[in-house]
Amino acid sequence: MAMTTLAVHAQASKWDAPVSESAMVRLIRGLIESGTLTKDVGEALLAQAQTEAMAAQHAQRQAASATGASANALQPAAGDVRVPYISQTVRDEIRNDIKGEVMAQAKAEGWAAPNETPEWTQRIRFEGDLRVRSESRFFSEGNSNEIVGYAAINEGNGYDVNTNSTAGFPPLLNTRQNRKNQLRARARIGLAVDISDATKAGVRLASGSDDSPVSTTQTLGGGLGKKNVWLDQAWLSHKPYDWLTITGGRFANPFVSTDLLFSSDLNLDGIALQYQKPLPSNRDVELFGTVGIVPLEYSSDNFPSRSLDKASSEVKWLLGVQAGASWKVDERNRLRGALAYYDFRNVNGRLSSPCALYAGAEACSTDWARPAFMQKGNTLMMLRDIMLNPNDPANTAQPQYFGLASKFQLLDLNMRWDTKVAGAYGLRLDANFVRNLAYEKDAMFRRARGGIINNYAANAPLVPTQADFQSGGNAYMLQATLGKPSPAARGDWNILAGYKRIEPDAMPDGYNDSSFHLGGTNARGYYIGGSYAIDKNTWFTGRWMSTKEVYGAPYQIDMLQLEFNARF
Repeated sequence: MAMTTLAVHAQASKWDAPVSESAMVRLIRGLIESGTLTKDVGEALLAQAQTEAMAAQHAQRQAASATGASANALQPAAGDVRVPYISQTVRDEIRNDIKGEVMAQAKAEGWAAPNETPEWTQRIRFEGDLRVRSESRFFSEGNSNEIVGYAAINEGNGYDVNTNSTAGFPPLLNTRQNRKNQLRARARIGLAVDISDATKAGVRLASGSDDSPVSTTQTLGGGLGKKNVWLDQAWLSHKPYDWLTITGGRFANPFVSTDLLFSSDLNLDGIALQYQKPLPSNRDVELFGTVGIVPLEYSSDNFPSRSLDKASSEVKWLLGVQAGASWKVDERNRLRGALAYYDFRNVNGRLSSPCALYAGAEACSTDWARPAFMQKGNTLMMLRDIMLNPNDPANTAQPQYFGLASKFQLLDLNMRWDTKVAGAYGLRLDANFVRNLAYEKDAMFRRARGGIINNYAANAPLVPTQADFQSGGNAYMLQATLGKPSPAARGDWNILAGYKRIEPDAMPDGYNDSSFHLGGTNARGYYIGGSYAIDKNTWFTGRWMSTKEVYGAPYQIDMLQLEFNARF
């Protein structure tokens, strides 16, 4: 009996339940006092630990009592202490359960692992890029000095085409005075969020001298005033299947294209569905496709603003569909091809119903048809059918707006070949051809009723006719790039050369590259350039472009761009 009592006391001193509970309580209280645990979280854990310990002790007492009864154990004498035995396995299980719950909450809230961030922050990614550019523009002295800035007219109150009442020349573009070493900058920063495995969102801000859709470049100077920041992207996407992505909002161009048709800075508004899936029979061949529904412009709800009767709603659309495939021929060769159809709906100009501006009419019925944004090159028509004042018809002011004379339904073919030359140097060949299937000269003149105002031959008479008209509906580009197309690591480099030809009505002039011929259509010429990375994601670029008109008055522009770029 004495030896049994000593053994029981020894086991009690080692595994006494209150002592274990006291150790856990001390641990949690220590975490609270050190600030590792907040008071409310610590008290909740403390209560949980005490409750679990009491439950375990109760279960152990019942087990010990049942064991003692079945074994007909000796009754303790006065002063003896009965201590239930807790196996090592049970003790380990209790400790691990509590530890697991504490560490799970600590990891989720970020207070027990100071070098780790909460889980939700790991689903957010920031990205951006910066560019500083020196740009020089050189104009030929033989250029015509009568290139009209129709975009400026449409942004204002129109231009009076009546030579008897007009105040002077319309807005004219600079065509002869060089502009050297203009410093310009571009800054873009955005974030993307993985809301779930299937749903993502993104927002991006960008610089820009104005709200142009094709350039986020900001010209420096301006009296050192602060620069503008614009909402460049805002989108949500969902992936119901591995092969399908649905995106809505304002997002990066989802179509495979070149800057012959769409500027690299262009973002689209609307909805896009993108398909991408390898062939089951050949994993080296991947099929892709895109469908886009893009609202280009909504007419004003209040047009005309000072009229009791409002005009019906008009919406300009871009509906696009594209299908293509990429093929990994072998380790050295890859091919990609894409065919797209773009239908620009309701973008062409329309002659208004007769409007009596001289009698106080605020607007004409088709003022909404002028483009929201344009560069230059497209054939234009007068939009207003202005009534003459019967009391003074010769001196009636005729302020005109101008719209696109052609319709635009584009067939776009893109081809790319990536290969290796001279051992390990990458060579990329790009080709792009665009045909405006809706281009029709006779239809343009019928639609304008003689109101076509540009794209006549340089030697056309003062009052030109349809026979003097010069335009076309084709465009193409060829480009070769040797080296890394996108420098990323220190020492990466590339050189490139290309040629473009864009006839006046091959595409809407508002959406392509704003540097080549200073944007727009009716342009042809070559360009060369190169890049060299001096550090990770940091590189210099130089580019030279020499362009001239396809038809019409002489208009030659050379441009040199020197850039310092970085992305993160």
